Amino acid sequence: MHTTSPDQPLRLLRVLGSPRGAASESRRLSQQIVDALVATRSVALTDVDTSELPAVDSGYALALAAREDPQTPAVAGSALHRSDALIAQLAAADAVVIATPMHNFTLPSSLKAWVDHIVRIRATFSVTPQGKIGSLRDRPVYVAISSGGLITGESARQPDFMRPYLRHTLATIGLHDLHFVTVEGTALGEAALCAGRQAATEAVDKLFARR
Repeated sequence: MHTTSPDQPLRLLRVLGSPRGAASESRRLSQQIVDALVATRSVALTDVDTSELPAVDSGYALALAAREDPQTPAVAGSALHRSDALIAQLAAADAVVIATPMHNFTLPSSLKAWVDHIVRIRATFSVTPQGKIGSLRDRPVYVAISSGGLITGESARQPDFMRPYLRHTLATIGLHDLHFVTVEGTALGEAALCAGRQAATEAVDKLFARR
């Protein structure tokens, strides 16, 4: 499952996409995933709050559009500099947890900003005649999603562009081992929320019982 020795802490990167902070249902669900990992070995957890992450800027766009990367180091505080740091952080992780609500059928803008920083030509993928090839080593990525409506099962009535997007985008940089867990019906009243939480807890238990 992981590349580190069982005697070494699992380097776990958690990417937080909700503006609700500790009140977030996706964060609550992600903590259950973290706890399941902690139950099997020691964990060194690093949190990234994407609500504090600015969007990429014009300098970043120009650098990516060029045929080669800039010869000089990125200027501190620039989007390219932040991208370097976020990519290094991701590359160093043994496993990743993404905690995110569904906003308008897909990612919130803050999490999209993180994606824009880490999906970067010549840094996390290359373009070949066969298509885009990711350069990051694969590792488990656990995605904890909260949704106000229902996005799975026979009663689902809400489109879901988030999971297909994340599967394709993260595969582009080399991350294929994705596991999705959802807490649904969070906006449908207390009974639906309790049922959604229970179903999510059972899904986490089932996921880690298999691993």
